[in-house]
Amino acid sequence: MDDFFTTDGQQQQQEDTPANAPLAERLRPQGLNDVVGQDHLVGKDGALKRMIVAGKLSSIIFWGPPGTGKTSLARLLANETDLHFHAISAVFSGVADLKKVFAEAEQRQRIGKQTLLFVDEIHRFNRSQQDSFLPYVEKGTVILVGATTENPSFELNAALLSRTQVLILNRLDSAALDQLLIKAEALKDSPLPVTDEAREALIASADGDGRFLLNQAETLFSLDIAEPLDSAALAKLLHRRMAVYDKDREGHYNLISALHKSLRGSDPQAALYYLARMLVAGEEPLYVLRRIVRFASEDIGLADPQALVQALAAKDAYDFLGSPEGELAIVQACLYCATAPKSNAAYKAQKSAWKSAKQTGSLMPPQNILNAPTALMKDIGYGKGYSYDHESDEGFSGDNYWPEEMNPELFYQPVDRGFEHKVRERLEYWEGLRGKKND
Repeated sequence: MDDFFTTDGQQQQQEDTPANAPLAERLRPQGLNDVVGQDHLVGKDGALKRMIVAGKLSSIIFWGPPGTGKTSLARLLANETDLHFHAISAVFSGVADLKKVFAEAEQRQRIGKQTLLFVDEIHRFNRSQQDSFLPYVEKGTVILVGATTENPSFELNAALLSRTQVLILNRLDSAALDQLLIKAEALKDSPLPVTDEAREALIASADGDGRFLLNQAETLFSLDIAEPLDSAALAKLLHRRMAVYDKDREGHYNLISALHKSLRGSDPQAALYYLARMLVAGEEPLYVLRRIVRFASEDIGLADPQALVQALAAKDAYDFLGSPEGELAIVQACLYCATAPKSNAAYKAQKSAWKSAKQTGSLMPPQNILNAPTALMKDIGYGKGYSYDHESDEGFSGDNYWPEEMNPELFYQPVDRGFEHKVRERLEYWEGLRGKKND
C-alpha cells in the first residue's frame, strides 16, 4: 500500500521501523526535502511547500503512477503540520469503517486536534461513499488526502473534486531511480552486484516505480553473488515488470489516443511504438484493428481509398493467423495508414450531412427522381421528366436532386492531396457542366 522514497544522504531509519523491514520501508523519507522525483511539489516553489509555509493545508488528491510517493507524502504532510494521521484503503474499507473514522475525527476535533485522513485507491469508493466525505471535509473535521492511479476527472465525483486540489505526481525518471539505488547501497554499506550496463537495465525495468526498483535491489542484496551480473544474467535472475496498462482505464485511452494522433501526424515510427506498447501490454489486437479501420475512414478517406482495404485485410489476416504471426499484418496496416496522404473530408461531410438531415426533417425529394411503381403515382407526376444520365452527353445530366424547399448544400469538399486531388478535379468538371446547363 505504501510508497517510500528518499534522497540527500538520508540513511537513518525511523525509530519505529524494524531492522528487518523491507528496504523500501527503511528508506522512507524523513522530510519533504528527502522526497525523490517530485520537485514540482516539494521544491521551493512547489504547491506542498507553499501550503506548509503558509500553515494552510487543503484537502488534496494525489494522482500518479504506482510507486511514486503518494503515501509517503501524505505521512510527511501530517508530520509537518502536526495533524493526526489516519490511513485507510478503499479496497478494504466500507461504510462502517468510514463512519468510525469520521466519529473518531470529530472527537479529536473537539479537543483541538485535526485529522489528516489518507485514503489509498480512493477511486475504488463508489459515488455514494465518495459523497460521504463531503460534510466532514467542508466542516474541517478531516483534511482529506486521497491517492489514485486513475484520472480523477473520470473516477471521482465532481462535488468531491471541487473541494480538493488535484496534485500530479510524476513517474520517477532514471536520475531519481538511480538516487534510490545509491541510498540503498549506502544503507546496506555495499554496492549492488551488477555491472554499469546491468544497473541501467535494472532502472529501466522499474518503469518509473521506485518501490518496485527497491524490491528488486533487495533481492539482489539478499543473494550470494560472487561477480557483478551483466544484463543477460540479470534478466535471467529477475523478472521484468510489466508496463502499467489497464484495458478499461486511462492508460488504455492514453495509448490509443497517442497511436491515433501519431497516425494522423504521419509519423510511422511513433505510431509503431504506441502500437507495440499496446500489444506488448496485452491489448486485444482486434480492438487495435478496429481503431485502425476507423482511422482509415476518418483521417484518410478518399485521399487513399486503399487504406481502408489494407486495414480490413489486416483484420482478415489476423483472424486467419492469430497471434503472434497475424500481428505483422496489423503492423503493415499501421504503417500504411501512417504513410498515406491524409484527408478528413469524408468525416466532415458525414457530420455536415447528418446535421442537415436532422434540421430538414422529412422534405420530399423532387418528383422527377422518384420511382412510380403504380399508375396512380405516375398520374400525380412521380418520375416525370427524369433524365437518364447514361443517355446524356458526358454521362451527366446536371439535374437537380435536392428537395424543392431546400437549396443545394456543400458537404463533401475533397482536399488537394492523394487520390482526392483527382476526385476534386472530377467534381469541379461536373460543376462546370452543371453551370453551363443552367446558363
